[in-house]
Amino acid sequence: MCELEHFRHSLAPLGSVEPYAPLLRTPSDDQLLYKVITVENLLRSVIGNYLHFNRVDSYSDFQNADENDGRQLPKDKAVNAAARFQKTNDFSAVHYYDQCRGRTYACCFSIENSDYIWSNYANGSEKGKVCIVFEFGRLRAMLNHTLNHESAAFLYKSNSCRQIFSINYGLVDYVDWNAHQTNEQYLPNPIVYTYLKDADRFREEKELRISLSAIGIGHFALKDGTLMQFPPSLQLAFDFREAIAKKAIREILLGPEADSDFLTSQLRNLL
Repeated sequence: MCELEHFRHSLAPLGSVEPYAPLLRTPSDDQLLYKVITVENLLRSVIGNYLHFNRVDSYSDFQNADENDGRQLPKDKAVNAAARFQKTNDFSAVHYYDQCRGRTYACCFSIENSDYIWSNYANGSEKGKVCIVFEFGRLRAMLNHTLNHESAAFLYKSNSCRQIFSINYGLVDYVDWNAHQTNEQYLPNPIVYTYLKDADRFREEKELRISLSAIGIGHFALKDGTLMQFPPSLQLAFDFREAIAKKAIREILLGPEADSDFLTSQLRNLL
């Protein structure tokens, strides 16, 4: 099992389901969610039975990527830098938020089937792109059940570890990135930064995101003392066949350049 090393060795705290729900906005259960991905990535996900999550500080490898995803707001920096931990004076709230950011992952959807998402995502595929249409409430129930289950575990380099990630859901708030401030009265929960984006650049996304986050203090280590490094992405177990049967997935829309014959034949064998 993974352990949390923080001044003294202790078991890593378990993740939980929607611990920060009161801080986040969510749509109604019947809200449809739209996720545009390449045909190839859809097939990889179906074969592997997973939803793909990217670490929020690693969005940099595609057009219009948000290099500030999950980052502290510029106007928050001074106050955060002045806030120090009592027993570790060289560790400020800035360090804490940065460490939280490096342990937070997101899977992103839109609440609108718009030209924007079709134009800006999943480009450069030989087989084209598709849009998976989910129903929010049913998707949420499936994922919460997965992480609530007593056998849930985090697999790290073939090591079965305690499930350390908390799952949350929320609509992104679009703000004036350079003028907005969240810490005028008190330091915000780090999850708040995960659900803020620059309005000028990203408001057309109309994003709902699912986040997986681990506690931002201490160090996670294996039993042999090896410190765990948080990878650029995670795969959360997700059974596509079950999702279709339970109507968590409502339909799969084909893009105009999608190789429909190839996709249909592949999905027929897989589903």
